[in-house]
Amino acid sequence: MSITGEIQSSINRVRLPYPHQGQRIVRQQARRFNYLAAGRRWRKTTLAMALTTEAALHGGRYLWGAPTFSQVRVGYEEMQHAARGVFAFNESRMTAIAPNGAQIVFRSLDKPDNARGFTADGVVIDESADVAPDAWYEVLRPMLIDTNGWLWALGTPKGRNWFYQEHQKAKDRDDSACWQAPTLGCEVTATGVLRAPHPLENPNIPFSEIEQLRETLPERTFRQEVLAEFLEDGGGVFRRVMEAATATQRESGQGGQYVIGVDWGRASDFTAICVIDVKTHELVYMDRFNQIEYSVQSQRLQAICERFRPDAVIAESNSIGEPIIDRLRKDYNMPVRGFQTTNATKAQIIDALALAFERGDIRILNDPVLIGELQAYEMERLPSGLIRYGAPTGMHDDTCIALALAWHGAKKTGAQVYSF
Repeated sequence: MSITGEIQSSINRVRLPYPHQGQRIVRQQARRFNYLAAGRRWRKTTLAMALTTEAALHGGRYLWGAPTFSQVRVGYEEMQHAARGVFAFNESRMTAIAPNGAQIVFRSLDKPDNARGFTADGVVIDESADVAPDAWYEVLRPMLIDTNGWLWALGTPKGRNWFYQEHQKAKDRDDSACWQAPTLGCEVTATGVLRAPHPLENPNIPFSEIEQLRETLPERTFRQEVLAEFLEDGGGVFRRVMEAATATQRESGQGGQYVIGVDWGRASDFTAICVIDVKTHELVYMDRFNQIEYSVQSQRLQAICERFRPDAVIAESNSIGEPIIDRLRKDYNMPVRGFQTTNATKAQIIDALALAFERGDIRILNDPVLIGELQAYEMERLPSGLIRYGAPTGMHDDTCIALALAWHGAKKTGAQVYSF
């Protein structure tokens, strides 16, 4: 059998899926440097696996990188599934070896130096938007100098970082190609989403799934994660705040069902307490104070609980929070639930509150401090690629966090949401 025949025989034995037309279009239009921004579940990793496997069947050495080991392993296992019985896999070295001796080496890029020392005929960067820029510029790009090797950088956008910049530059380079592919084509409207077919979409995704995602995600997140849009890194988080500022303060909780959110003050910060009516989703009471002993703060919270008799008090448990919560449970028999704030959990409750404002599912008090903090609250993308939510320098966000915690608790009750 000729070499060409052997290659074709191996290709026929390997399960190389291109499960939708968008992937086939991208494959046909590829150049040396390729940048694909695509929505979630577009099957980016599957495309990268098929392209890399095909290349290896013609010989060479390739490197597959991703932000973390677990993400690298996803690509490794997908290749195992497709090429088992044709390629040899060495899990301890995280390599796949083709019948002709070609190698695909899988490496985590959380520490870019993990990939140093290789020469490559091709490089795959999966989830590129989460990879540090020096991984490409200082480590992976030099691998391709003497081989004239190719690049596939794939990912879902996350701000306007190096992945965005290279994606934009590719439009003006003869040796580069770029694509922007939504999970499923649609248009965002004031009332939801409308189906708008896109030539690169994954048509295997039901439109009903996209509609449900829009109901549960803030518009900004939906545009980034589903429509694969590159959005500005910073900016305000909460929209339609003034439209929601129509609630009336109550001094007691007779006839209602309530949840309280508490953000503890530290040093010059304020302690903020927000009371939400679970049935109507209104902020009905808010308190904010600082420079008060924690024992006095506890008594102040206890007085509010006696007036509203909440089903739950959701309080931040980080740092000073845990001992205060223990004391509230023990000394006051208060129904306090601790909330451990991390970058991920904070993003969840802030996104949920932002969605409530967008959909008109919450009403708040027209309090100037609260309104000011909500309107100023912003997001910032850090050099690491993570997003930081918080107040601008010199401002506070205590009422924002207390409101987000109260809203989180109210949603957990499973009560019906009212739109206003």
